[in-house]
Amino acid sequence: MRGADTFTESLFTMRRLEDFVPKSHPLRSIRTMANQALVKMDRLFAQMYEADIKGGRPSIAPEKLLRAMLLQVLYSIRSERQLMEQTQYNLLFRWFIGLSMDDPVWVPTVFTKNRERLIKHDAVIQFFNEVLAIAQKKNWLSGEHFSVDGTLIQAWAGHKSFVRKDGGDKDDNDGGNFKGRKRSNETHESKTDPDAKLYRKGKTASELRYMGHTLSDNRHGLVVSAMVTNADGHAEREAAKLMLNDARQVTEDLDVEVTVGADKGYDAHEFIEVCLEMKVTPHVAQNTSGRRSAVPDAIASSAGYAVSQQKRKLIEQALGGSRPWDVCVR
Repeated sequence: MRGADTFTESLFTMRRLEDFVPKSHPLRSIRTMANQALVKMDRLFAQMYEADIKGGRPSIAPEKLLRAMLLQVLYSIRSERQLMEQTQYNLLFRWFIGLSMDDPVWVPTVFTKNRERLIKHDAVIQFFNEVLAIAQKKNWLSGEHFSVDGTLIQAWAGHKSFVRKDGGDKDDNDGGNFKGRKRSNETHESKTDPDAKLYRKGKTASELRYMGHTLSDNRHGLVVSAMVTNADGHAEREAAKLMLNDARQVTEDLDVEVTVGADKGYDAHEFIEVCLEMKVTPHVAQNTSGRRSAVPDAIASSAGYAVSQQKRKLIEQALGGSRPWDVCVR
């Protein structure tokens, strides 16, 4: 017998929010680890806000803010407005953040304003470091063998906002009509996002962009450091130097070999030389297309080099978002 297409909503439900989350869902283990890190940040949170005795309107709990921001990264949600919209109807998101079914979702502008306090007090950085300490304690990190890579991040600014810095004449300052006109980062900038740069890489079109950079540990491909820079042709290597220097400083024994795997874009004499000066062995893919590689043949023929070239592919999981729960976000 055919069932009727009807909908009857119960007035009450006896199920908990957690009952709707599958037992094997990856967010369960992520939430457990995140909460362990958040407990250790209690002193920092206390310093960020006025004491309860002074009164005032309660803010959004910083723990909930950080869990919401983590969801935004894991699911590549491009704006706070979309994050709030999805939290409104997504029971999984409500459970992860710590909102009940009946709790109202925050207004996007309120969420953004509260988030700025976390950024101002470097709470996001400490959160990452606490998660990283947990990974270290569980022996998930080698601390010696790394991979580095970068990716383009499209800015929330359109071509119409990219106009002359000096104002220029009215016709030349029309960002929406740029066909046949020469535009560059030296003479033009975005009115809505001045830090974004017009940049193209490979066969991609020129867009207003930033560059994201990550350093991952080769044991399990976990990201141990990350940063965002302006987009230019040298940003990847410059960011890699900074992240590798930090990783090298963490290593207590300077005699321990530290290696870094990277693609052909890092095969430049100045980058290889800096790595060797830091006592980091550059397992960089050799670029021999019409040129001589800067990577010494002795390094390229070693067994460790082959392992690094295989392991460095794990970093694509973080940049590509294919398995976001394998990433520690800094």
